[in-house]
Amino acid sequence: MNCLLASDVPRPGLGRGLALLAVLAIAWPWPARADDWPQWMGPRRDGIWRETGLVESLPAAGLPVKWRVPVNGGYSGPAVVGGRVYLMDYERPEGDLANSPNDRSEVAGRERVLCFDAGTGELVWKHEYDCPYAISYASGPRCTPTVADGKVYALGAEGNLTCLDAETGKLLWTKDFKRDYAAPTPLWGFCGHPLVEGDLLICLVGGEGSVAVAFDKETGAERWRAITASESGYCPPTMIEVAGSRQLVIWDADKLNALEPTTGRLLWSQPLKPDYGMSIMAPQVADTPAGRVLFASGIGGVGALFQLSADGSPPSLLWAGEPKTAVYCANSTPFIANQTIYGCDCFTSNLTAVDLATGERLWETLEPTTGGERRSRHGTAFLVRQDPPGDGTRTWIFSETGDLILARLTPEKYQELGRMHLLDPTNECFGREVVWSHPAFAGKCIFARNDRELICVDAGKAATPATTE
Repeated sequence: MNCLLASDVPRPGLGRGLALLAVLAIAWPWPARADDWPQWMGPRRDGIWRETGLVESLPAAGLPVKWRVPVNGGYSGPAVVGGRVYLMDYERPEGDLANSPNDRSEVAGRERVLCFDAGTGELVWKHEYDCPYAISYASGPRCTPTVADGKVYALGAEGNLTCLDAETGKLLWTKDFKRDYAAPTPLWGFCGHPLVEGDLLICLVGGEGSVAVAFDKETGAERWRAITASESGYCPPTMIEVAGSRQLVIWDADKLNALEPTTGRLLWSQPLKPDYGMSIMAPQVADTPAGRVLFASGIGGVGALFQLSADGSPPSLLWAGEPKTAVYCANSTPFIANQTIYGCDCFTSNLTAVDLATGERLWETLEPTTGGERRSRHGTAFLVRQDPPGDGTRTWIFSETGDLILARLTPEKYQELGRMHLLDPTNECFGREVVWSHPAFAGKCIFARNDRELICVDAGKAATPATTE
């Protein structure tokens, strides 16, 4: 989940809303040379699956299910590295969740970091700790684990950051954002997926002067802290490149900020304030004939395209969204291809295509989000491009309905190449059942979870439909 939750509060004309999110294992060998998916949105954090030899359409009977194993609640997506799958969940001994868009639920339970064998689904190790929740939509952690250089970095919904040995699960170091930085837990929990940049682990933390904090990824020692804001927001730390220079983008509840990643020095800041502190999607960059641009949007009709400057000066506004233009993204991060923005609109629930140059809406559809005919709030689908894309932009979509969809997205239309029901939706939003968790794509397989199970399906070109029995 970029932030796998999003929320509305009562306001005229908008209604109420939210932001959030005995098994048989078939033992197939894990490919010796498989691309990993070590963090949220993949190896380069860009939502592109770069493996080859994948199916070109989904058969009517669906893809073969390699295994499925039980897990507990959470919006955290899986990470896959070196034949292991890493996932966070929340073990709640008793009691039912009472999802409320604007109220915190107080529940008792344990956050867990789980490690499974990617070929069989067998549990290899687990790390767990007591963690009472006082957040809205309290089913479990939000952040996908980040795996790098033999370590797993896992951030829980109440700000517990743990560094674990990836092989054994041994605890190496830990931080408590509430204790160490006086960072208040956001209403919808800590959601900024940890980012490894060189020898740093960069996190969205909160508190005075510490919206962003960089830790030594080996020891956990603080290397720098930066930014004060009314709220930290929910947007994951994001690296971009401008004129050959890497910049760290932190979108807090008030503004877009660019920092020097090694020092935390502020390079520029640009006002961009969504409603309810809900800066969620990771800002996206693209190259145009006029140069490199950056797009960000959120609830409250806040959406804008900026021209990035090669000299490091603040970006200039190219266009701002209006009620019937742009796309206003929340739970899932959009992507830009063929000079077109593709993303899920939090107001209409439509997957929407938008002209990058003008903000004009080209088409919109509910088919890959809620699957219905009526508009609702925060309809969600998680989008991952396939590279090479083939004819058009071939895109893997995991819908909030639990369907896995392969589609071709072009500026002209949305075209499905097949779908299968992958998981049952086990959570709730606006009275409808949803599953809000970003899958992982690795080893020609797709890994996805709901609040009851983690599943692995084979998407290799040689795959044939198979039963799970």
